[in-house]
Amino acid sequence: MNGFDGVNMVWLVGALVLVVSALSVRRIGLGVFVRTLLGWAAIVLVVLLAVGHRYELAAAWSSLSTRLGIEDQRVEGDTVRIRMSPDGHFWARVSLNGVERRMLIDSGATITAISERTAKAADIQAADGLPAIIETANGSVAARRARIGTITLGPLRMQDVGVVVSQNFGELDVLGMNFLSRLHSWRVEGNVLILEPTARTSTR
Repeated sequence: MNGFDGVNMVWLVGALVLVVSALSVRRIGLGVFVRTLLGWAAIVLVVLLAVGHRYELAAAWSSLSTRLGIEDQRVEGDTVRIRMSPDGHFWARVSLNGVERRMLIDSGATITAISERTAKAADIQAADGLPAIIETANGSVAARRARIGTITLGPLRMQDVGVVVSQNFGELDVLGMNFLSRLHSWRVEGNVLILEPTARTSTR
């Protein structure tokens, strides 16, 4: 059991204890007690599963919205427009060495950062040697440096992009400033992030 699963179990047990205590005080019948307890257990379990698999669910929603024509990422000529997601962030459908991922675009991140799972899927080999220390919102983490052969975001295509890889990133993949700085420009208008390429970053 990993740390996250352990926290989930603690929350589940704690929630069930509170429900049992509340029902006991009310002195309801056994049948109603069991049904209510099972109902609350199901609700807590669904919430924990949703939190634990939030990135997979977000990717699935992105794919579904594309099929339904509810686009959160549009291409106009060589320009990419990404609508802000309900969580207040900008998420992009990106291809790393041909492997598609949903990545957070973060102008506060100096360098692009990916999970070990993504690195393995995209055949990105991290360099040997001492790890780099990366400052994140959750503190300092150790990561290994690597190079991504090709990053593609719609018509935007960049080669030989630096990246850091760490298991501490969980399932989160981030496009940082070393990607954004290669663009001709990027800006936010309203709730839309606009990415405009230089001549060399466009695949058209």
